[in-house]
Amino acid sequence: MDKKIYIIHENDEWTIHLEKRLKELNLPYEKWHLDEGLVDLSKEPPQGVFYNRMSASSHTRDHRYAPELASITLDWLEDHNRKVINGSNALRFEVNKVKQYLALEKAGITTPKTIAAVGKENIIQAAKDLNIIPFITKHNRAGKGLGVQLFDSIPLLEMYLNGPLFEDSVDGITLIQEYIDNPNDSINRAEFINGKHLYTVKVKTDGSFQLCPADVCQIETNCPISQPVQVEQNCPVGDNASQDNKFTIIEEENTDLIKKMEAFLKENKIDVSGIEYIKDASGKIYAYDVNTNTNYNPDAEALEGKYAMLELAKYLGKELESI
Repeated sequence: MDKKIYIIHENDEWTIHLEKRLKELNLPYEKWHLDEGLVDLSKEPPQGVFYNRMSASSHTRDHRYAPELASITLDWLEDHNRKVINGSNALRFEVNKVKQYLALEKAGITTPKTIAAVGKENIIQAAKDLNIIPFITKHNRAGKGLGVQLFDSIPLLEMYLNGPLFEDSVDGITLIQEYIDNPNDSINRAEFINGKHLYTVKVKTDGSFQLCPADVCQIETNCPISQPVQVEQNCPVGDNASQDNKFTIIEEENTDLIKKMEAFLKENKIDVSGIEYIKDASGKIYAYDVNTNTNYNPDAEALEGKYAMLELAKYLGKELESI
């Protein structure tokens, strides 16, 4: 069988742009949609390059065990010395924000103060121990802003936990984290391919915690019902929400930070990633999310003439040639 590029994923909508670029470059590829499946340990994997873009938010698309299936698939591939882009260690980062924060801090990259908790009573205790107002909650295994809520008091957190809107993280771990307020209501997302910085995009938050740059994300309307426990609604889009220039590619000024991020990716065997960071009013920078199944915003790219999926396809093609 001829060698090809294999895309390991669970969401067809997130592979469309990559497939387009692979076709443009006349590169052979096959998709492995791992929402369900089997892994025969007695057989050898095919020859090729295997690009893992499994998502921590797969359970929101009724693919509850896709990351687990991807994990054993990656173990199988690596055991047979296949070329894997974003291998098993990258997947461990994708589904575990605690692992992200510990490794970022080890790399000299500041993260917000965070406490992990399991159980409602411990979530409340964690907020008390954090002793920072306001604060946010988020899911440890997340994506799409899952579980992110902003609070300005412990009683409001208690109301939320005991109310109908509370949704536990799929792994049972809730993070209580200091809220970093950017005066310009924006965050930055640095994109890396082959461990090297490609570009940085500025994202207008507009009070939202759902900052997926993919075009398909910009037409979702999954806003929760407004309740007193919410200081601000977690509404990424809506009929009255303008998406004009929400994503803008900018010149990266934080060169020392980018060098640290590249070193972080190399140390932790992550080949393709988007790392989100925010600057507070004093200018201090905090990194708070590592996306190993990163997406790109086509409108922002068209304005700058930079196309990450094209660069990714070229990278995968070069890796295919090398085996």
